Amino acid sequence: MTTPDFDHIFGGARVMAILRGLPVAETVRLAERAWDLGIDVVEVPVATADAVPALRAAVAAGAERDRIVGAGTVLDVDQVAAAADAGARFTVAPGLDLTVADAAAARGLPHLPGVATPTEAQQALRHGLTWLKAFPAISLGPAWFKAMAGPLPQLRFVATGGLDAGNAGPFLHAGVRVVAVGSALSDTTQLDALAKLTRTTP
Repeated sequence: MTTPDFDHIFGGARVMAILRGLPVAETVRLAERAWDLGIDVVEVPVATADAVPALRAAVAAGAERDRIVGAGTVLDVDQVAAAADAGARFTVAPGLDLTVADAAAARGLPHLPGVATPTEAQQALRHGLTWLKAFPAISLGPAWFKAMAGPLPQLRFVATGGLDAGNAGPFLHAGVRVVAVGSALSDTTQLDALAKLTRTTP
Protein backbone atom coordinates (compact mmCIF):
# COMPACT_ATOMS: atom_id res chain seq x y z
CA MET A 1 0.00 0.00 0.00
CA THR A 2 1.37 3.40 -0.95
CA THR A 3 1.85 5.73 1.99
CA PRO A 4 -0.10 8.93 1.37
CA ASP A 5 1.20 12.34 2.31
CA PHE A 6 -0.99 15.19 3.46
CA ASP A 7 -1.03 16.75 -0.01
CA HIS A 8 -2.77 13.55 -1.13
CA ILE A 9 -4.85 13.08 2.01
CA PHE A 10 -6.40 16.53 1.90
CA GLY A 11 -6.19 17.18 -1.84
CA GLY A 12 -8.50 20.10 -2.45
CA ALA A 13 -10.51 19.53 0.71
CA ARG A 14 -10.93 22.48 3.05
CA VAL A 15 -12.64 20.74 5.99
CA MET A 16 -11.82 17.78 8.25
CA ALA A 17 -14.37 16.31 10.65
CA ILE A 18 -13.13 15.28 14.10
CA LEU A 19 -15.36 12.63 15.67
CA ARG A 20 -14.35 12.60 19.31
CA GLY A 21 -15.66 10.45 22.14
CA LEU A 22 -18.63 8.96 20.30
CA PRO A 23 -20.00 5.43 20.41
CA VAL A 24 -18.91 3.20 17.55
CA ALA A 25 -22.21 3.31 15.67
CA GLU A 26 -22.49 7.10 15.99
CA THR A 27 -18.90 7.55 14.83
CA VAL A 28 -19.63 5.55 11.69
CA ARG A 29 -22.94 7.33 11.11
CA LEU A 30 -21.38 10.78 11.29
CA ALA A 31 -18.39 9.72 9.20
CA GLU A 32 -20.70 8.45 6.48
CA ARG A 33 -22.75 11.63 6.69
CA ALA A 34 -19.59 13.72 6.31
CA TRP A 35 -18.51 11.68 3.27
CA ASP A 36 -21.97 11.99 1.72
CA LEU A 37 -21.64 15.78 2.02
CA GLY A 38 -18.19 15.85 0.43
CA ILE A 39 -16.17 16.17 3.64
CA ASP A 40 -13.71 13.47 2.69
CA VAL A 41 -11.29 13.44 5.62
CA VAL A 42 -12.23 12.18 9.08
CA GLU A 43 -10.18 12.06 12.27
CA VAL A 44 -11.10 9.88 15.25
CA PRO A 45 -9.19 10.82 18.43
CA VAL A 46 -7.74 7.94 20.43
CA ALA A 47 -6.53 9.59 23.63
CA THR A 48 -7.92 6.60 25.54
CA ALA A 49 -7.90 2.93 24.60
CA ASP A 50 -11.69 2.70 24.60
CA ALA A 51 -11.78 5.03 21.57
CA VAL A 52 -9.83 2.60 19.37
CA PRO A 53 -12.88 0.47 18.40
CA ALA A 54 -14.56 3.61 17.01
CA LEU A 55 -11.43 4.36 14.97
CA ARG A 56 -11.30 0.80 13.69
CA ALA A 57 -14.98 0.92 12.67
CA ALA A 58 -14.53 4.28 10.90
CA VAL A 59 -11.51 2.92 9.05
CA ALA A 60 -13.53 -0.06 7.87
CA ALA A 61 -16.40 2.16 6.73
CA GLY A 62 -13.96 4.46 4.97
CA ALA A 63 -12.33 1.55 3.13
CA GLU A 64 -15.68 0.76 1.54
CA ARG A 65 -15.81 4.29 0.10
CA ASP A 66 -12.10 4.82 -0.55
CA ARG A 67 -11.95 7.45 2.20
CA ILE A 68 -8.99 7.97 4.51
CA VAL A 69 -9.44 8.03 8.29
CA GLY A 70 -6.78 9.24 10.71
CA ALA A 71 -6.21 9.00 14.45
CA GLY A 72 -6.17 12.12 16.57
CA THR A 73 -4.87 13.04 20.02
CA VAL A 74 -1.97 10.64 19.56
CA LEU A 75 0.23 11.46 22.53
CA ASP A 76 2.81 8.66 22.74
CA VAL A 77 4.39 5.83 20.81
CA ASP A 78 1.96 3.26 22.21
CA GLN A 79 -0.93 5.23 20.78
CA VAL A 80 0.89 5.43 17.45
CA ALA A 81 1.04 1.64 17.46
CA ALA A 82 -2.64 1.33 18.41
CA ALA A 83 -3.62 3.76 15.65
CA ALA A 84 -1.55 1.94 13.04
CA ASP A 85 -2.91 -1.44 14.11
CA ALA A 86 -6.47 -0.08 13.80
CA GLY A 87 -5.77 0.95 10.21
CA ALA A 88 -5.41 4.71 10.62
CA ARG A 89 -3.71 6.35 7.64
CA PHE A 90 -2.33 9.37 9.53
CA THR A 91 -1.86 10.62 13.08
CA VAL A 92 -2.55 13.98 14.71
CA ALA A 93 -1.30 15.40 18.01
CA PRO A 94 -2.18 18.53 19.99
CA GLY A 95 1.50 19.39 20.47
CA LEU A 96 4.93 18.91 18.96
CA ASP A 97 6.60 15.71 20.13
CA LEU A 98 9.25 14.58 17.66
CA THR A 99 9.43 11.13 19.24
CA VAL A 100 5.79 10.61 18.34
CA ALA A 101 6.38 12.00 14.85
CA ASP A 102 9.27 9.57 14.34
CA ALA A 103 7.21 6.64 15.62
CA ALA A 104 4.44 7.50 13.18
CA ALA A 105 6.92 7.77 10.31
CA ALA A 106 8.34 4.37 11.25
CA ARG A 107 4.84 2.91 10.82
CA GLY A 108 4.39 4.67 7.48
CA LEU A 109 1.96 7.25 8.85
CA PRO A 110 2.13 10.96 8.06
CA HIS A 111 2.02 12.90 11.32
CA LEU A 112 0.32 16.25 11.93
CA PRO A 113 1.79 17.81 15.08
CA GLY A 114 0.26 20.74 16.90
CA VAL A 115 2.09 24.06 17.12
CA ALA A 116 1.21 27.49 18.47
CA THR A 117 4.47 29.46 18.12
CA PRO A 118 7.04 30.27 15.43
CA THR A 119 9.65 28.40 17.47
CA GLU A 120 7.62 25.19 17.38
CA ALA A 121 6.88 25.69 13.69
CA GLN A 122 10.60 26.09 12.90
CA GLN A 123 11.46 23.02 14.95
CA ALA A 124 8.87 20.98 13.07
CA LEU A 125 10.13 22.28 9.74
CA ARG A 126 13.71 21.35 10.59
CA HIS A 127 12.40 17.84 11.22
CA GLY A 128 10.86 17.71 7.76
CA LEU A 129 7.28 18.34 8.87
CA THR A 130 5.64 20.87 6.55
CA TRP A 131 1.98 20.19 7.38
CA LEU A 132 1.19 21.39 10.90
CA LYS A 133 -1.85 21.63 13.11
CA ALA A 134 -2.27 25.11 14.59
CA PHE A 135 -3.89 24.69 18.00
CA PRO A 136 -5.87 26.27 19.54
CA ALA A 137 -6.73 28.15 16.37
CA ILE A 138 -9.51 30.26 17.87
CA SER A 139 -7.01 31.74 20.33
CA LEU A 140 -4.35 32.32 17.67
CA GLY A 141 -6.77 34.07 15.32
CA PRO A 142 -6.64 34.46 11.51
CA ALA A 143 -3.95 37.16 11.69
CA TRP A 144 -1.49 34.63 13.14
CA PHE A 145 -1.61 32.60 9.94
CA LYS A 146 -1.03 35.64 7.73
CA ALA A 147 1.96 36.58 9.85
CA MET A 148 3.43 33.06 9.71
CA ALA A 149 3.16 32.94 5.93
CA GLY A 150 5.78 35.69 5.62
CA PRO A 151 8.86 33.98 7.07
CA LEU A 152 7.61 30.38 6.69
CA PRO A 153 5.69 30.20 3.38
CA GLN A 154 6.47 26.50 2.91
CA LEU A 155 4.28 25.47 5.85
CA ARG A 156 0.72 24.22 5.39
CA PHE A 157 -1.63 24.68 8.33
CA VAL A 158 -4.66 22.79 9.56
CA ALA A 159 -6.51 25.07 11.99
CA THR A 160 -8.05 23.23 14.93
CA GLY A 161 -9.68 24.28 18.18
CA GLY A 162 -12.85 26.29 18.61
CA LEU A 163 -13.81 26.38 14.95
CA ASP A 164 -17.23 25.89 13.43
CA ALA A 165 -19.09 26.72 10.24
CA GLY A 166 -19.71 30.24 11.46
CA ASN A 167 -16.11 31.28 12.14
CA ALA A 168 -14.07 29.07 9.79
CA GLY A 169 -14.27 31.36 6.76
CA PRO A 170 -11.79 34.03 7.98
CA PHE A 171 -9.23 31.32 8.72
CA LEU A 172 -9.48 29.95 5.20
CA HIS A 173 -9.16 33.46 3.80
CA ALA A 174 -6.05 33.95 5.96
CA GLY A 175 -4.33 31.06 4.18
CA VAL A 176 -5.25 28.06 6.30
CA ARG A 177 -5.36 25.00 4.07
CA VAL A 178 -7.86 23.00 6.13
CA VAL A 179 -10.17 23.76 9.05
CA ALA A 180 -10.80 20.88 11.43
CA VAL A 181 -14.05 20.90 13.39
CA GLY A 182 -14.80 18.68 16.33
CA SER A 183 -16.87 19.85 19.31
CA ALA A 184 -19.17 21.91 17.10
CA LEU A 185 -20.41 18.73 15.43
CA SER A 186 -22.65 18.13 18.42
CA ASP A 187 -24.89 20.60 16.57
CA THR A 188 -26.60 18.52 13.90
CA THR A 189 -26.65 21.44 11.46
CA GLN A 190 -22.88 21.86 11.44
CA LEU A 191 -21.94 19.18 8.91
CA ASP A 192 -24.32 20.59 6.29
CA ALA A 193 -23.02 24.11 6.86
CA LEU A 194 -19.40 22.99 6.79
CA ALA A 195 -19.95 21.15 3.53
CA LYS A 196 -20.46 24.51 1.86
CA LEU A 197 -16.86 25.38 2.72
CA THR A 198 -15.48 22.17 1.23
CA ARG A 199 -13.41 22.42 -1.93
CA THR A 200 -13.76 26.18 -2.16
CA THR A 201 -11.05 28.67 -2.97
CA PRO A 202 -10.51 31.19 -0.18
